[in-house]
Amino acid sequence: MPLSDDQPHTRTRLPVGEQPASQPSLRQARPLRTLLTVVLVIALLVLAISIANRGKPDPGSAGAGRSADRAAATAATGAGPAPSGDQPVTTTVNGIASGFPHTDQGAQSAAANYAVAIGSADMFRTDTRHTIVTTIADPAAAPALQSRLDQGFSPETAARFGVDAQGRAPKGMTFVSRTVPVGTKSSAYTAESVKVEVWCTGLYGIAGERSVRPVSEEWFTLTLSLRWVGEDWKLTDYSRASGPAPVPPDQQAATAEEITGAVEQFGGFRYAR
Repeated sequence: MPLSDDQPHTRTRLPVGEQPASQPSLRQARPLRTLLTVVLVIALLVLAISIANRGKPDPGSAGAGRSADRAAATAATGAGPAPSGDQPVTTTVNGIASGFPHTDQGAQSAAANYAVAIGSADMFRTDTRHTIVTTIADPAAAPALQSRLDQGFSPETAARFGVDAQGRAPKGMTFVSRTVPVGTKSSAYTAESVKVEVWCTGLYGIAGERSVRPVSEEWFTLTLSLRWVGEDWKLTDYSRASGPAPVPPDQQAATAEEITGAVEQFGGFRYAR
């Protein structure tokens, strides 16, 4: 039965610490303590994982290291296509790069630069041809190479290219003979000798208004045998094979003036593997 206002009430006083009003504070404190406990546990777990993993190699770093090792091994064997040039050549002899490193990479760099020299217009002149051979050849192999190249660049060969016996083009025209290495690969490398294939493209012909042998493009592969002599790689033998040649582009040919201007204005390069 509900109590009326005029009925007597019995009141009980509790100690301050036991007042019902303190119960909401207890309810608020418990979630706070729970949250702090969870945070502390998580922090301890993170710390434990960090200590456990300390000193272990990072998987990404290990993978990168393995990739670098593979790349280095590939470059050392000459099997890979990636260019390197880690040790560029800074010296020349008679205008030809020299002082190549005593490594497979150095041999490939030497072969690329020697291919440029062998395919240059200077090979059509007796004096400059002899200078080239003396510069790049192993002294023991130089006489045989000199004789072979003299026969290869005979007056008859010069006539087929449209120049005279000393590589001179008809008056008012420009003789073009340039070799551009596209890539190299080596085989049978040792510290004493190596064989290097140089894939090349070449420009050959006579640039001029009345030229009957306009400048054209050719693809071929030179195989150069090199030997370590003294402080450099030197040529002992060579051979030439056609191709591999890509499909020619559907591109308009330049005029004689444009080709002449390009030959006179654009210089060549030294090549590093």
